[in-house]
Amino acid sequence: MASWISLVAGALLSGLLAFPALAKDAPLLAEDPVLEARVMRIAAELRCLVCQNQTIADSHADLAVDLRRQVRTMLQEGRSQAEILQYMTDRYGDFVLYRPPVKTSTWLLWFGPFALLVGGLATLVLVLRRRARLSDDHFEPDEEEANAVGDGPRVP
Repeated sequence: MASWISLVAGALLSGLLAFPALAKDAPLLAEDPVLEARVMRIAAELRCLVCQNQTIADSHADLAVDLRRQVRTMLQEGRSQAEILQYMTDRYGDFVLYRPPVKTSTWLLWFGPFALLVGGLATLVLVLRRRARLSDDHFEPDEEEANAVGDGPRVP
């Protein structure tokens, strides 16, 4: 029993000692803080293609790190923000933009949630109006009301 406990304790201790080796280093920042601010501003406009609900500025995925590095390199080459965003859009499509433009291919993306909301509200109004027109005969009486009237408990 004691050897089993020492074996488990040894395994846990070796796992804890190896855990820092699995930690990732913080990403290196550009030596120029102005350049790094521009990188992060552009990275905040691009969606992480792995995470899909984060920008590449927020994501720690390997692809996001590579895309930030690519943005940094392009800025060092003298490209503008518009050129970088156009390059990424040409390469990955409008999906890479965190706020895609409103155009015919993205109408469903922009207006779909509003259409679903309006459709749901219209359905709710129609159902409530229809129920309001029905007489009490169409509804089963509540159990408390049936007992109060004196009908006694219902037997199924």
